[in-house]
Amino acid sequence: MDKDKRLTTAFGIPVDDDQNSRTAGPRGPVLMEDVHLLEKLAHFDRERIPERVVHAKGAGAHGYFEVTADVTKYTCADFLSQVGKRTEVFVRFSTVGGEKGSPDAARDPRGFAVKFYTAEGNYDFVGNNTPVFFIRDPLKFPDFIHTQKRHPATNLPDPDMFWDFLSLTPESIHQVTILFSDRGTPATYRHMNGYSSHTFQWYNAEGQTFWVQYHFKTDQGIRNMTREEAQAMCAKDPDHATRDLYEAIAAGDPPSWTLEMQILTPEQARDFKWDIFDITKVWPHSEVPPVTVGRLVLDRKPVNYFAEVEQSAFCPGSLVPGIAPSPDKMLQARLFSYHDTHIHRLGPNHHLIPVNAARNATGASYQRDGMMRVDDNGAGGPNYWPNSFGGPAPDAGYRRPPVKVSGQADRHAFSHPNDDFEQAGMLYRRVMSDADRANLVGNIVDHLSGAQPRLQRRQTALFYKADPDYGIRVARGLGLDPADVEKLAAMSPEERAAATAS
Repeated sequence: MDKDKRLTTAFGIPVDDDQNSRTAGPRGPVLMEDVHLLEKLAHFDRERIPERVVHAKGAGAHGYFEVTADVTKYTCADFLSQVGKRTEVFVRFSTVGGEKGSPDAARDPRGFAVKFYTAEGNYDFVGNNTPVFFIRDPLKFPDFIHTQKRHPATNLPDPDMFWDFLSLTPESIHQVTILFSDRGTPATYRHMNGYSSHTFQWYNAEGQTFWVQYHFKTDQGIRNMTREEAQAMCAKDPDHATRDLYEAIAAGDPPSWTLEMQILTPEQARDFKWDIFDITKVWPHSEVPPVTVGRLVLDRKPVNYFAEVEQSAFCPGSLVPGIAPSPDKMLQARLFSYHDTHIHRLGPNHHLIPVNAARNATGASYQRDGMMRVDDNGAGGPNYWPNSFGGPAPDAGYRRPPVKVSGQADRHAFSHPNDDFEQAGMLYRRVMSDADRANLVGNIVDHLSGAQPRLQRRQTALFYKADPDYGIRVARGLGLDPADVEKLAAMSPEERAAATAS
């Protein structure tokens, strides 16, 4: 037999029979000496790594990013340094709230994560298909996710949990409006945009800084599904988006996205109407026109799903020189939480897994040991700094520009003067068509009707505050009294909560 075709154990020992266990006689029992059987069972027992708490189900592909415009006046990031420069990437798309077996057509935000294998180390862009999010303080995040999961007693999705939290969190109204529009169910991963949502800082070679937001615009065009189409797809093909991405690339039809950036100078940001560090707000394009930067193309499908998609790990803290975080509270927490999650799921050396490892830069740190250390572990070199044995040294030339901070240490609420309802109302009135508004109201009524009437009243009052027509149409769809909804909308959040407490 060809040596390369021979079945072996994990350690290369030839296997003589993979159909019959070693037993004491034809009828057993099985012998402990059958190390091939024990190896197979032991590995099988451990084949499933912990599921992601969010973004559990996803699909991915390889490709490249190509710079199409000169942005060196904004950033000194090497991978953006020259028009025509290409950088290898890996992209993972995902649903957010559902489990790994949930349908691709579920009403849910979609994750949009890009790993750039740059010459200065890996840069991870970790975004969603919506430009805003439900909350703006990370202290609320675990509670929010709990309400999107399963009830602790019934183990079923629970509309009361879902709407109770959202109706007590007015800052969610913008994202709720997007989620329950048809944008809440993209037709495929190829037909949706990707957004940073967060603001980031870019800085150039002279140390000048800029505040930026990323927009990956699909070149295939936006396509969404109605509620009825999505429900039918969930029954027909729960994996339709995963299948579509794989088959499109296999057929030689690589999807692509155009990267556009919104950019503000510190001076422009200082006088900007909206709080640029509030993830529940957008920067209106009429006020900050996007500029085209480059093109993302996915042209190579995974060879093995587990190795490349399931084990891929993205962290918004993986930032290369020229790109830095902003004071956005949600982003600041994500800088810790993502890395901590990957250590839990994949181990302290997950950066050595091929899909996560730096490809165009050499990792040189003093982190050693730990489970699944698969390189030479630093050999005999020093594992401490400072040292005088030639170990890697910090390079002050890569220092980020300073960011001025001030204020008292306290638990501060957002204090920016504009409210949580204005942009949601603008979206409803100015952006949506009559058909969009009808579908939005129908989608909300379909889902909110499963919640208790008191929660329906409280949430509908928030829709009313965004736009009276919005609230009245939802109220009528639910059989609520519009006058009661208007009265609740005029109350303070505390009064509204008390009036709908039971």
